[in-house]
Amino acid sequence: MSDEARWYIIHTYSGYENKVAANLERIVENRKLHDLIHEVRVPTETVVEIKDNKRREVERKRFPGYVLVKMVMTDESWYIVRNTRGCTGFVGPHGRPVPLTEQEVAALGVEKRKVEVNYSVGDTVTIVDGPLENFTGIVDEIDLEKNKVRVTISMFGRETPVELDLDQAELFTD
Repeated sequence: MSDEARWYIIHTYSGYENKVAANLERIVENRKLHDLIHEVRVPTETVVEIKDNKRREVERKRFPGYVLVKMVMTDESWYIVRNTRGCTGFVGPHGRPVPLTEQEVAALGVEKRKVEVNYSVGDTVTIVDGPLENFTGIVDEIDLEKNKVRVTISMFGRETPVELDLDQAELFTD
């Protein structure tokens, strides 16, 4: 099969996502299979909910009924995942697991990629990608958690703040 760990999607009974993830992690721990099954995730997002004029932050599952697992696909790892209580199988044609592509992993936000930046708040940067390419501006804010930077650029004689990915801006050099 494959020697490299890839991300796969497991289908579960609705509401059993956390139980399946916990069961899988327990099996990996007990059988010492860390080299086969690297990571198990239930993708969630924090949503602000207003109910009875009260504002609350609630954590919701992004994909109810699904769990993401990073694993090396072997007969043993396939068998373990497939026979975990609450798991109905892998997502793919005829239940055969199909790994996620790099673009899909990035779009789902499964793996946070670290971007090293050589600029800080107050520095002048050049935008190197996107519709505002070649514009220069001043860095207002850097959010490493979200991999975003806010830059104020001058457009049509007005100061305009724009939000960019960290790798869309580089330190300005003459």
